[in-house]
Amino acid sequence: MDIRDTSPAPANWGALFSGANGVRSLVLAGGVALHAVNVYIVTTILPSVVDDIGGLDLYAWNTTIFVVASILGSALAARLLRVAGPGGAYAIAAVTFSLGAAACAMAPSMPVMLVGRLVQGLGGGFLFALAYAMIRLVFPQSLWPRAMALVSGMWGVATLVGPAIGGIFAELGVWRAAFWSLVPITLLFAGMAATVLPRRNAEPEARGSSVAFVQLALLVAAVLAISAGSTSPDLTRNVAGVLAAGVLVAGLLAVEARARRRLAPTGAFRPGSTLAALFTTMCLLAVTVTSGEVFAPLFLQVLHGQSPLAAGYLAALMAAGWTLGSVTSSGASLQGARRAIVAGPVLQLAGMAALFLLMPHVSGGRWLALAPICLALVAIGLGVGMAWPHLLTGILKAAPEGEQELAGASITTIQLFATATGAALAGMVTNAGGLLDPGGVTGAAGAARWLFGVFALAPLASLATAGKAAKAR
Repeated sequence: MDIRDTSPAPANWGALFSGANGVRSLVLAGGVALHAVNVYIVTTILPSVVDDIGGLDLYAWNTTIFVVASILGSALAARLLRVAGPGGAYAIAAVTFSLGAAACAMAPSMPVMLVGRLVQGLGGGFLFALAYAMIRLVFPQSLWPRAMALVSGMWGVATLVGPAIGGIFAELGVWRAAFWSLVPITLLFAGMAATVLPRRNAEPEARGSSVAFVQLALLVAAVLAISAGSTSPDLTRNVAGVLAAGVLVAGLLAVEARARRRLAPTGAFRPGSTLAALFTTMCLLAVTVTSGEVFAPLFLQVLHGQSPLAAGYLAALMAAGWTLGSVTSSGASLQGARRAIVAGPVLQLAGMAALFLLMPHVSGGRWLALAPICLALVAIGLGVGMAWPHLLTGILKAAPEGEQELAGASITTIQLFATATGAALAGMVTNAGGLLDPGGVTGAAGAARWLFGVFALAPLASLATAGKAAKAR
């Protein structure tokens, strides 16, 4: 039976927010909001952190370590859900997240900061994956696109709250307070989740839901290999890191093809398959956004004279575009969804090309020069947002029977892998492009030119996979 012909039309927003669905939506959205707000707090305050405790060569590692730990958390989320139940799982995730935030707040040096980011990322991965995993469990299929859009929409909330928290504390010279502010909010959420969600998971363990530890280890090692090579502008170390990552990914694919415990549903890594097209498009769109989000606040401060608060909000325009695109396209018809998936890479490519031309040139903070940069940032986020709900819904529908839970968990794992890889490669490209040597304004300009030029290849490549992914919807 062709599920594309029998799927119910998306329900309206009122159905998602009424009755018991409203409470469930609040908890699922709240967990992702905590994770997302933290991301924008850190990207906003990170230039101030580096000025205080050093570690410019490890700048991108703050994102990489956080996301790598989030991968581990997302992969373990299904097991945590079965062992602790929905309420207990959310409470454990929130407490872990708050412990990491406290460690970051007390960090005397960048290596200690990275340890805190590791713990925080583990909790964030739990929160992020639990939201996606529970959409299929607590909502009818007609609400999946709306629920996906709501979860994605929390990044829009983060664009309002995160830069404000980070920017204000950075400008006051008390960036540590930004991390401390997360602790009581997170613990309050933990109490709410434990109270309103069921204590036990009523659904029996699904086939294929075991944790694929070997593949997970290879995936994490691949990201860390790139990151290790990115700490130096030396081209030899850069190439060695990328080659090592390539070998590890090849090993991951070989293990995945024969494993009983798999990282993704059957066909996800098979060239030419529907699932492979969906996942590849998702990853390339996510990598494009990540490359800009990690370094845009730094470039906007160094090259365009923006304060930490202003730079944080300008960089968050990508997330605002993501939210706008996701919310407006979530109720699209079949043909509209196909057009949205294909249009996503086109918008991102246009945005990256504009940043390649505009970001490296010092503007002195003139808004006439900043306006087209802002439009480019919005276009990049809008591209991924328009396609996102339909790519994710397509993955859930295209997964083989009995592997829906695995598909839900793999969405987050593979998205976070793409994000971590994007951050690691962005660190490599910027360091090689002059961020460390010669450094300063000249180095930042060269780094920006290389970053947006190289990463424009990601949406260009996704043009080839988006067509097949759109047909799958």
